[in-house]
Amino acid sequence: MAYPIVLYFTRDQLPPLAFVIAGISLVLLRAGLAHDVRLRSWRVPLLLALALMLVIALLDAELGARFYPVVMSLAAATVFGVTLLNPPSLIERLARLKDADLPDQAISYCRAVTWIWTIWLLLNAVIAATLALAGMDAAWALWTGIVAYVIGGILLAGEWIFRRQFHAQVTTRP
Repeated sequence: MAYPIVLYFTRDQLPPLAFVIAGISLVLLRAGLAHDVRLRSWRVPLLLALALMLVIALLDAELGARFYPVVMSLAAATVFGVTLLNPPSLIERLARLKDADLPDQAISYCRAVTWIWTIWLLLNAVIAATLALAGMDAAWALWTGIVAYVIGGILLAGEWIFRRQFHAQVTTRP
């Protein structure tokens, strides 16, 4: 979360390559930590994110430094999206950790939530990439360091509230 803010405030003191190395290190760390069975689906998207970041950094180190949030959002969107093509959806998989016997309505709900997160993550990547490509450093740092996290938090909170109401409706129906 701090990466964009640190980059923005230190971009005149540190070379872009330092941020590229930091971003690559963070991606490699995340991929290395994905040894648990539930996290293995992250490995390939993270390695693809790493490759994309490297290619961009080789073409333009400054742009490569700003692409860490873009590639991470794309990696997350890939993890969510792949489960839409290969059910159960990611949200259903998470829900089944708590309740293995989900009703059909809950499965549909989980799929819809997975779609919402996939779309949000893709939209976030597009906005972050657009701001990075346009060289709008302040807007990029604000979006990737604060606004995107606030929106993600609103999505989480909104889904939690809606899920409570949904669950109450499903369990009270005859």
